[in-house]
Amino acid sequence: MGSLQTTVRAQGTGERRWFCGGGIHTWLATESETGGAYLLFEDALDAGKVTPLHRHPEADETFYMLEGEVLLHIDDDEQTLAAGGIAIIPRGVPHAFRVMTATARMLCLQTPGGGEGFYRLASDPAGIGEPPMPDFERVRAAAGTTSAIEILGPPPF
Repeated sequence: MGSLQTTVRAQGTGERRWFCGGGIHTWLATESETGGAYLLFEDALDAGKVTPLHRHPEADETFYMLEGEVLLHIDDDEQTLAAGGIAIIPRGVPHAFRVMTATARMLCLQTPGGGEGFYRLASDPAGIGEPPMPDFERVRAAAGTTSAIEILGPPPF
């Protein structure tokens, strides 16, 4: 791992990216800033957004809900995660989620870092106008290229 950098970022000033699986990411702490220790981003989501069943072979993933609600599918168990709730998903554990409210926002923490390359390949810089439609083939290709995420199947919902 590299060295940790002093980083201070005001609200709303992180890099913003349209994730091709749906939603917009605001990157709060990148792998280069944390010396590879972690990646932290806010994920703003719309109703109905789902993820395929997947796992992160080399990283633990933590979700902290800021607003809204998601239905989590973790290792064949389903639970609701609402604002103020946290989910810690160990590396290698299959999981997916579906947004249950009109909008939702959550912090996503991946430890150690290693997923940034995947998210960069599977997203575009956010700009003016409407976000692109979800492109799951692009997400699958990015997963295959980086090995930071393994797609196991369609959304289990």
